[in-house]
Amino acid sequence: MKCRHCASELELPLVDLGSAPPSNAYLTELTLKAPEKWFPLRVLVCEQCWLVQTEDFADANELFDADYAYFSGFSTSWLAHSERYAIDMIAALGLDAGSHVVEVAANDGCLLQNFVSRGIACTGIEPTASTAAAARARGIDVVEDFFGSRLASELCRQGRQADLMTANNVLAHVPDINDFVAGFTVLLKPDGVVTFEFPHLVKLVAENQFDTIYHEHFSYLSFTAATTILGAAGLGVFDVQELPTHGGSLRVFAQRNDTGRRPRDARVQEMLRMEGDAGVTTAAYYAGFQARAEKVKDDLLAFLIDAKRLGLKVAAYGAAAKGNTLLNFAGVRPDVMPFVVDRNPAKQGKYLPGSRVPVVAEDALRVARPDLILILPWNLRDEIEQQLSCVEAWGGRFVTAIPRLEVRAHAHR
Repeated sequence: MKCRHCASELELPLVDLGSAPPSNAYLTELTLKAPEKWFPLRVLVCEQCWLVQTEDFADANELFDADYAYFSGFSTSWLAHSERYAIDMIAALGLDAGSHVVEVAANDGCLLQNFVSRGIACTGIEPTASTAAAARARGIDVVEDFFGSRLASELCRQGRQADLMTANNVLAHVPDINDFVAGFTVLLKPDGVVTFEFPHLVKLVAENQFDTIYHEHFSYLSFTAATTILGAAGLGVFDVQELPTHGGSLRVFAQRNDTGRRPRDARVQEMLRMEGDAGVTTAAYYAGFQARAEKVKDDLLAFLIDAKRLGLKVAAYGAAAKGNTLLNFAGVRPDVMPFVVDRNPAKQGKYLPGSRVPVVAEDALRVARPDLILILPWNLRDEIEQQLSCVEAWGGRFVTAIPRLEVRAHAHR
């Protein structure tokens, strides 16, 4: 395989997680009776540009279909994060009724609604029909298509150039990362700004976040690699911020190289230096990750088997894509994990891909009163524990598997 960015031959492995179906391909009662498509899940490292990437097996159209079930708006912490972003960017860029904001991968519109409510014109770009419909219900103009240089040129012809473009948790999701990034250079106004948010590779490696690896994530980005990729497309990075979202993310600010005039903040060089000191541009940095991932797999499966032998009731919370990677890598099935609870009605009544664990509404917890609740979206652990204050009544305990297996009583005990 060749690197998605620079076309160098890929030989350095990061991790091999066996095989799995697409992490958001939830099953229905009907599809439960049919075979599933499983794809190898291996990640390689480019030793030229240092882009970490999933080996090509699944097509994007199979991963982001009309029934795509991830909706941003079910996380209260993400809603707050989105509102803060809008307030900050309106102030920083002086956006007003004459401005135009474009969000790529607008999902259900929970970010753009914060601009619309303040009288700022917006366009959302979202290829999945289910989430695009939810965004339209919020009054957002949505273009239902995959973003790239072709669509950017078409939007330019329609007079839809952007003062601000935002792309949260999508840079990792695109198979043709070069064409995708090139679209931003095309659609930005001469003095426009684009911000990208993505989980930081340094956090993934340091905190053993192997469950954030799944087929919908084609790339795993260091700041070093991201800066190189953006630069090749004519975008100059002028600032970077560290965020707590998704287990540790970066927000990267960029402008057109040919027309942008914003000075480069010292944080850019500091982040590049930090990654260089950590060894991101050396093969040694990526060694040992496989063994750490396998330890989590072994510990979790042994824990669940022991719980079953002891007669303890077990459930999971959060039918998240990262949870599907974890459960499938560990070989978890309904015999040791009878159900998973999720607030999203689009997932309730379905089954997790691969493991085939049923997804149910939150009321099931109060009925079953499980002794142990495995929180699959560990990055939302504090938020979920607050939501599940009822667990304290029956002495239930919470479990997380990343970065290592941890069991604890309710935070309010």
